[in-house]
Order: sequence, then structure tokens, then C-alpha cells
Amino acid sequence: MDAPISRYHEVYARAMRDPEGFWGDAAQAIDWYEPATKVFDKHAGVYGRWFTGAVCNTCYNAIDRHVERGRANQAAIIYDSPATQTKRVITYAELLLEVATLAAVLRDFGVAKGDRVILYMPMVPEALVAMYACARIGAIHSVVFGGFAAKELATRLDDCKPKLILSASCGVEGARIVHYKPLLDAAIDLATSKPEACLILQRPQCEASLTAGRDHDWATLRAAALADNRTAPCLPVLATDPLYILYTSGTTGIPKGVVRDNGGHMVALAWSMKNHYDVEPGEVYWAASDIGWVVGHSYIVYAPLFHGCTTILYEGKPVGTPDAGAFWRVIAEHKCVAMFTAPTAFRAIKKEDPNGKLFARYDLKNFRTLFLAGERADPATIEWAEQLLKVPVIDHWWQTETGWAIAGNPMGLGMLPVKHGSPTVAMPGYDVRIVDDQCVEVPTGKMGSIVVKLPLPPSCLPTLWQQDERFKESYLAEFPGYYKTADAGFKDADGYLFIMGRTDDIINVAGHRLSTGGMEEVLASHKDVAECAVIGIADAMKGEVPCGFIVLKAGVNRAPEEIEREIVALVREKIGPVAAFKLAITVPRLPKTRSGKILRGTMKKIADGETWSMPATIEDPKVLEEIGGALKGRVGA
Repeated sequence: MDAPISRYHEVYARAMRDPEGFWGDAAQAIDWYEPATKVFDKHAGVYGRWFTGAVCNTCYNAIDRHVERGRANQAAIIYDSPATQTKRVITYAELLLEVATLAAVLRDFGVAKGDRVILYMPMVPEALVAMYACARIGAIHSVVFGGFAAKELATRLDDCKPKLILSASCGVEGARIVHYKPLLDAAIDLATSKPEACLILQRPQCEASLTAGRDHDWATLRAAALADNRTAPCLPVLATDPLYILYTSGTTGIPKGVVRDNGGHMVALAWSMKNHYDVEPGEVYWAASDIGWVVGHSYIVYAPLFHGCTTILYEGKPVGTPDAGAFWRVIAEHKCVAMFTAPTAFRAIKKEDPNGKLFARYDLKNFRTLFLAGERADPATIEWAEQLLKVPVIDHWWQTETGWAIAGNPMGLGMLPVKHGSPTVAMPGYDVRIVDDQCVEVPTGKMGSIVVKLPLPPSCLPTLWQQDERFKESYLAEFPGYYKTADAGFKDADGYLFIMGRTDDIINVAGHRLSTGGMEEVLASHKDVAECAVIGIADAMKGEVPCGFIVLKAGVNRAPEEIEREIVALVREKIGPVAAFKLAITVPRLPKTRSGKILRGTMKKIADGETWSMPATIEDPKVLEEIGGALKGRVGA
């Protein structure tokens, strides 16, 4: 039987033709205290604002309304922590009580609408409760990844000037306990802007000593508020008021505080749950990310609950907690229908269990779709996952700044044909163009800078925290009338996007602009390669030449030198001599951030012999020593 025809093209065309009508209709999925006076006001903000005049509350839409309308006893959060051998199910009714109680505690500390609250938390339910509690009373939360270096946390304290910090005694990452309190104390010492108080969640894995006069025991305050039946109601806020600030790296070293507003965020994310991810209210959805990243904000914390789903909060790893079957166990046990994770997670699983032996232990009968995002999904990994799972494996592309997919395959509108290496097509509201350095559109199939014609759709950042001019300079100045994604790629004849890497991952080899992403595709296609990274290293003759790092699959017993020679030949065959690809280096692992992104920029600096600093988000600093050691004698490092 033929697959149903997708409604994507008509839906996308309508969003382009009548954006106010399209998003006005989408806004009906949200409960408003007062509707918008204008769906889009082009005269407001830096480039316009969505749902001006509307009054709403994000927490109400995520929790209260579902309790009022029959979901009180449905699971809202399934907490699954193989790291601590803990599982817990929290219903919508239970969640409402916890959130309203913590909101009352926050108010006891004088936290009011517009105040900032930093969360420096592990993957525990209390972190989600804290985010909802801030939203409930109109406070602006800023989540900083738990275990982030003290200096990096201090820069965020100084930028957003929080009234309160909510933290925990520790995080648990695999077999490692990360002590948060010393890092928090050091950050506060370094920061010019000091919080008035800190709430500390004591975890059984380690107990932190509290600083008198500043630190308060979370559990004690919660118990007292519960005993007194003290709760806080939802506070109506403007749709254009900030919900949260999420920091992303800045080229100057000063982090950029991406602002997310209340109204547009709810509308776009609620729309995406059905139309993009094809998930129904009441079903179980899992984003295997961290709440410190945008994926965790959008698709662990907020979108599933806007849509009345059950979200999975997973404190563990794709491998090692306890093995490479961890993801299959979670999906099977909790009857998950759709999962969203980074391609690096599947490369890790493929490396440890290339033949899927652990997969065979589990029944994934409820599972319908796997979504990948966060970095480029190489075709070899997608093909492996498709063959193993026997369900659609969907790559999609978005950024911290947008909060949801710029491009994807809209499963709820009817799946479009999959093209490996492409996140498919632009989502409604995104007018995506490929341009040259003069902002002139380039022909089909030609590489260029990827930009989005203004205005951006709902949920995208309206500005940076208290830095309109930096927002314009960073994103809008280089290509007037467009938002600069800082990604490079091309469109094919069907309008499919191919994201080939950050613009700084396009290397110039003797005048030829070449994509490191395209080379990585070739490396990943080799039967013995589990994962890889290609960087451009400085070369006196050609400007830059590519260098490929490869990690071999578990159980490969061949000489690395033999595999490296095969890979050099493979690139020459698939891309051609123009790539000047002569160097493949086998390493035991690649340096990554805690969200799984490969630190190519740092690898390049090491290879070029440049001064480099330890990335704040690195998962294991020792990997960079391994990279430096592997480069010795191979390049001038």
C-alpha cells in the first residue's frame, strides 16, 4: 500500500503566505488569560514580536490545565536513573503540588516577576519542579549545566544577576560523583553579583556543607511549606515576557544569554509535538538530553507537558549504565513511542554493540520513531539505526537560538522521503536561503551560508539578555534582512537542506571550499569506523589540509595503520584528489561536550600548535592529552 501523501507542502505554503493566520490558529492549542492584540507586531522588539498584548502562564499550560481536565492521575514525569538505581513516577497532580509548593518557597525569599533564578542542577525531578515553579510566579530561570566550571558559572551570575540559586550537593555521571557545592561556592566567590540565598538539594550520594546565612536545605523548606499547606498560584504574564535565559558560547568568550519568551515558545512547541514528532496526548515521549541544554528545555521539560504527554527524565548514559542496551531498556520498559537524542549517542552504542545483540533482549513494540539532532547525523549511523530498529530514523536541525526545529521531516503531517545526510525541509515559519558572502542566493547544489529571512517564527530568540546591539551584531548584521545561522550547506533540487557544518568547519584547501562534514560521511562509511571527526589544519602550501580522526568499533582486530590507509584511499575515491586528504589518525575516543558535540575547534588548535583553553563543557579533559599525543609526529603539533 502506498504511503499517504504528506500535507507538508500545503501547510508550509500557508505559513509563508499568511503567517499571522497560521500561528494565530496554532495558538488555539494554548490557554490564554487574554488573547493577543496582534499575532505579530513588526514594530516591536528588534525584528518584531509574536503575540503582543497576550497574557498567559507557561506553568498553567504545562500542568494545571491538565489536572483540571482529566490527566491528574496520568504520569507527567518518569524519572529513570540507572546512575543511582532509582525510578520514580510523578503524576500531573503530584507535580502540581510540588511545583506550587516550591513556588511558595521562592516567594518567601522575595522572588518576584522578572527576577532571575539560576538552576545549577543534575538530572533529577526537582530540577524540573524548579523550572516550572519559576514559570509559575513569573521569575526568569537560567539553567546552567550541573558541574559546569566555577569560572563559567560566575560569568553567568554576573550577566543575569540572579536573586536566588537552586543547586544540589552533587551530580552522578556514570560511576563518577561530581561535587557541585565546591564549584558553586567558588563561582560565587569569583562573581561580582552575589545571590541573596542558595537552596541546596542534599542527595544521598554525598552531603554538602551549607554556608551559614546564605545556604538553605531544600528538603527542610519543602517539608515546612507542605506542612503549612502553602502554595503559590499562577501569575499572569505577558506573552512577550521572558520565560528563561539560556547561555550559549560567544566568540568573545563572554556567553550570550539567549532569551525565550512565554507565548511564542508555547505555541511553537505545542505545534511541534503533533505535527513534527507525531505524538498524541497521553503517550510517552523521551528526549535523551540534559536540562542544561536547549533540547532538555524544549523537549524534556516543556513541550511534552504542553501537549499532555508523559516525559522521561533519564539520569544515565547510552553506554555504561550498565551497557549499550540502556536506551532499549528504557524505551521498552516505559512504552516510549518516540525518542529524540544526539547522533553521538547512537555512534557510542554502535561502537559497543555493532551487531545489536543487546537490542534483541527488548520488546520495542510501542516505539515508532527515532529523531536525531544536535550535530550532523552521518548516513552510516542513520542506516545502522534504521536496520536495527526497523522504524523511521529522522534527522532534524535546530539551534539553541531557535528552541525548535528549523528543518525536519514532519511526521505528523505525513512523512516525506528520507534522504540520508539531510534533515529534510524547512519547518513552517522558516524561510531558509543559501547565500554567498554578498548575501546573494546561490544556485541549487552549491554550498553557501545558511540564513533565515526575517522575521523568525515563534519561539526563536527575540534578543539576547539585555544586549540588543550584540544580538544585531551577532546574528543580523552580516546578512541584512536575515538571521545568520552560522551553518553552511546547500539545497538540492527538491528543496532538501544539507547542513555540512558550522561555517568555520568549511575548510579552504588551495582555494577550494570543502566541507569537513562531507569528508566525515566518507570516513563513517568504512565498516570498521564507529565515529570520526575531520578538521582542517594549517598548511603552508595549501592554506589548510584535512585531518581525520577515527575511533574503531569494538572487536576490530586489524592494524590501525591498514585501516587508515584504506580511509585515505576512500576519501580520494569518493571526493577526489582535490580534498588533499592524506592523514587519518586512529584514537581511542574523541573529545566531546557533555551534550555529545565533538570539540573540533579545540582539536584544530592543538593540531595547529595554537594556544588553547580547556572548554568549560568538556566531558573528560584527559581526552585532549590523548589527541595531542596522537598528533605528535604526524603533524607539526
